[in-house]
Amino acid sequence: MAAFTPAFVSILIGEAAKANIKDVFPVMYIAMGVFALVFFVMLAVPIPEPHATKTKESIGKLMSGALKFRHFVLGAIAIFVYVGVEVGTPGVMILWLSDTPVGKTTAVFVAGIYWLFMLVGRLIGASLGSKISSKAMLSATSLVGLLLILAAIFSPATIEVTFPAFTSESGLSFGLVRIPINAMFMMLVGFCTSIMWGSTYNLAVEGLGKFTPAATGIFMTLVCGGGILPWIQAGIADSVSYLASYWVIAIGLVYLLFYASVGSKNVTAGVSVTDEKVPVDTTSQSMP
Repeated sequence: MAAFTPAFVSILIGEAAKANIKDVFPVMYIAMGVFALVFFVMLAVPIPEPHATKTKESIGKLMSGALKFRHFVLGAIAIFVYVGVEVGTPGVMILWLSDTPVGKTTAVFVAGIYWLFMLVGRLIGASLGSKISSKAMLSATSLVGLLLILAAIFSPATIEVTFPAFTSESGLSFGLVRIPINAMFMMLVGFCTSIMWGSTYNLAVEGLGKFTPAATGIFMTLVCGGGILPWIQAGIADSVSYLASYWVIAIGLVYLLFYASVGSKNVTAGVSVTDEKVPVDTTSQSMP
């Protein structure tokens, strides 16, 4: 849907200079319908959590306990960085391609392929997850993603490749278009970001025991990186260039590679991750 929706909106609004907010009302109505449907389904379906860790400790103590683990803190930062990388890679690509002869409509379709690559990568990752460790998967995808982004930054934009996409040059039609090779490298990053979430989470909460639910809450809060890093990237794109802004993505991938190879190791000692049991005093019991 992340691949289809931007293209659908692009078709609805047509020429950007003449666009009106009412042109995208159909998308908003569909979204409202989906949210309403999900609400009622979630309301009606019981979702038990038989394996959830239960403890009598306060949420404050559990959160502070989770933050004592270095590999979790670094992992929470990693998810902040990851979501920024995931969102920023195709987001700026749409803006960049829209300012080239490729055009806006074709740009959103091309950028949407990134999300389709994520879907394919996630299915492949799910099938290999039981055979390859999270550390190995995150290390490999971070390295490959970094190499692809560096290739996108340093490749001449004059080099073009042929790619299938929709175009609006003579009415909406599907065919082969010429795009800068940089865009192809950016799309391929989707294969890499596809499994980074699961790998990062697995590494971050490993060995946390009773602190895992609270740690998960902290982890989920830091998805805000998906709004902050693209904002920084967009500022660099405005002040320097679109391709120069991808150094934000490159630095993020370097951090993810560091986390996978070094930062994910649990080096915290002396913190109990299980509920302490009250000892039973048997000294006063009478002998039979």
